Amino acid sequence: MTIRVLVVDDHRIVLRGIEEILLNTPDIRVMADAFTGREALDRLARDEFDIVLLDISLPDRNGLEVLKLIKERKPRLPVLILSMHPEEQYAIRALRAGASGYLTKESALEELISAIRRVARGRRYVSNALAEKLAFDLDTATARPPHEKLSDREYEVMRMIGAGMRNRDIAAVLFMSPKTVTTYKSRIFQKMGIKSSAEIVRYLLEAGISD
Repeated sequence: MTIRVLVVDDHRIVLRGIEEILLNTPDIRVMADAFTGREALDRLARDEFDIVLLDISLPDRNGLEVLKLIKERKPRLPVLILSMHPEEQYAIRALRAGASGYLTKESALEELISAIRRVARGRRYVSNALAEKLAFDLDTATARPPHEKLSDREYEVMRMIGAGMRNRDIAAVLFMSPKTVTTYKSRIFQKMGIKSSAEIVRYLLEAGISD
């Protein structure tokens, strides 16, 4: 059986690269690609696929939001996240949101092919390092780190604050008003028990989740 893949990524070079990689894999075929979350959802409404290969960073909305919408509309469709972001930044959030696996774009070719096959069979795929972290989290009674208390949107805003972005710049990227960004910042400060953007920068560095 040929595994029909929809690739969602806003970088044409990445799209072409994935297509070239899978071109010589007889049982996997890229049937379509999409550059935005909206295009991906439109494609899924028109055509049938066996798996979605989804990036986190998309121009119109965060990939986690797209993932949740996909799972609402097609709950049995496997979604494999392929992202430039390290596992510690988004992997656990993606799995909790319904992803069947998480890979970074630095992964080896063989790992990508293996992950697609595994996820298409209805199984999960995570790296050995992430599997160890998940097992550790389950086996210990340690408190969750403060940033895991944040919603996906709050987490995204926090990372942008940590990158030195101003409220109006964050608002433009996330298609919201500066006032809404201010509201998110207040929630972030409250949930994490911090008082300034400088503390966010320090926290991200110490937690190893800064870009």
